[in-house]
Amino acid sequence: MTATPAQAHPTAEATPAPPTTPGPDGTPGHPGRLPLADRADVRAWVGAFLRDEAARLALTFALFAAALVAGLIGPRLLGHLVESVKAGTTAGRVDLLALAFVAVLVTHALLARAARTRAALLGERVLSRTRETFVRRALGLPLSEVESVGTGDLLSRATTDADRLNESIRQAVPRIALAAVTLVFTFAAILLTSPLLALGLLAGVPFALLPTWWYRPRATRAYERLLAQEADVLAVTHETARGAATVESLGLGPRQIRRHGRAVDQVVRTRQRTTWLQTVWFPSLDLATMVPMALTLLIGGLAYRDGAVGLGELTAVVLYVQALGEPLNDLLTWTDELQIGNAALRRILGADRLPREEPRPPAATEGHAIRLEGVGFGYAPGREVLSDIDLDIAFGERLAVVGASGAGKSTLGKLLAGVHHATRGSVRIGGAEISSLPVGQLRREIVLVTQEQHVFTGTLRDNLTLACEEPPPDERLWEALETVLLADWAHTLPDGLDTGIGPGAAPLSPSAAQQLALARLLLSDPHALVLDEATALLDSTASRRVERSLAALIAGRTVISIVHRLDSVRDADRIAVMDRGRIVELGSHEELLAADGAYASLWHSWQAARHSGPPAWGQKKAEEQAET
Repeated sequence: MTATPAQAHPTAEATPAPPTTPGPDGTPGHPGRLPLADRADVRAWVGAFLRDEAARLALTFALFAAALVAGLIGPRLLGHLVESVKAGTTAGRVDLLALAFVAVLVTHALLARAARTRAALLGERVLSRTRETFVRRALGLPLSEVESVGTGDLLSRATTDADRLNESIRQAVPRIALAAVTLVFTFAAILLTSPLLALGLLAGVPFALLPTWWYRPRATRAYERLLAQEADVLAVTHETARGAATVESLGLGPRQIRRHGRAVDQVVRTRQRTTWLQTVWFPSLDLATMVPMALTLLIGGLAYRDGAVGLGELTAVVLYVQALGEPLNDLLTWTDELQIGNAALRRILGADRLPREEPRPPAATEGHAIRLEGVGFGYAPGREVLSDIDLDIAFGERLAVVGASGAGKSTLGKLLAGVHHATRGSVRIGGAEISSLPVGQLRREIVLVTQEQHVFTGTLRDNLTLACEEPPPDERLWEALETVLLADWAHTLPDGLDTGIGPGAAPLSPSAAQQLALARLLLSDPHALVLDEATALLDSTASRRVERSLAALIAGRTVISIVHRLDSVRDADRIAVMDRGRIVELGSHEELLAADGAYASLWHSWQAARHSGPPAWGQKKAEEQAET
């Protein structure tokens, strides 16, 4: 059972259309998608990365440079060996040169392995820090923003995009640096060996520069689209799996399959576009090394015939030119990988462009009464879901909110819990505007409780004390478990409160998970609860057990029950009847039946439905969808 002061769990079909988030250039962004960071943000991040990791970067590049130098010595030794054999030398000298050549190869391999290991460690370090920073930033977002952007985009940026950034840092950055230094050193070695033969390298420059100049901007745009479209695929998959019961109950399977198919088709088309760009670009890179090789052999053959160069020089230069192919391809292809990393980094840093949940000083309150005055709210401008809500809720009162599908009940609950803020009017607790309350104070005042729950991976103690500023003593934890009727189960655990629970550990039934969430709530001790059909998806036995736990929790607290089934409304002090975003009736059960209005009609319809069979699964979700 989710129990946070400001958290809701709409399904894919219940999520309101979010506002369009502007891009870094001020142009409208994609609805429901986080913005992208601009180049200045990326430069600032790179600068901070270089400063923080200067020592590790220096060691990594030093190892790569040492491996490079060792690799360049090999062709030179081989050239000396050829000259020595041609000029005539002793077997001992040949053996010495051969042993030196082998030693250089071994040294090169060891240095290269050490360099790659250091680069991998650096990449993992940056990956860890980047993910932690992003998660910390995401947790600091206002809850309304989290609902607007959707979990799919957030998940893809914290996982897929972070992985791509890690690959760029771990592989692309050192490989690009190594390739660039290799090209410079190799060209310098060719110049020192034979300036005449070095002229053949100029023929490869047009084949390397012009196609790259054409390719890079097109590829950058394609990669940005690809990452965003892959996030859409993840979002549809996540929402469909999370709302599987709703999808099944409302017959939305074919619709979700079509949505997923359209998202995958977009990814396929963009991948086809990037593949086509690469089929033009990669052959040009091959020509950038093949043409200089052919020209070097031609010039070298003529120069050797005329005595301008020796056989050893020609051999060394040909080997050097051949060795240019790999670093040139590395430089350009890993630059392409770096473009993907850049696009991923822009997406990760884009979370910084959303408004932060700014720290607020504690607000002065007088009591814990709740007052709504002239409240209006809409998920999108010009489309109000709630209108002209005036309501006073005394501390300790039990209020039931009822209405037909789409009346605005769940939306009202989210306003009361601070998930959304009124677009007009005011919502006050103890005389203080709810939007002015800091998160900690809001948690102590009011909490939204839904039928959905989450058990965190960790111990039972960890799950119980999540919302506690200071860990309570064990006696208090066992008292909370006893209150929600979960102590007997907890006593069967091998390590008691320190037993691991959640995925991969001790399993919990749906009712036990909800009772655990209620115990967590009991320990956080809020003054008011908004109950949004907390037992709607449980079977009757589990529902009765959780409802008994809930009865212990609500004693002495204000309770606002968002009711989708009317079997428990008689227990409420008052009943608010909603229709089309407005409260149209307010009173006790008997008063509203006597008035023979909207509530009486709902009650008689409910009684008739009870005798005809149980309500269908997903009824609450269908109502949420109608509201939004």
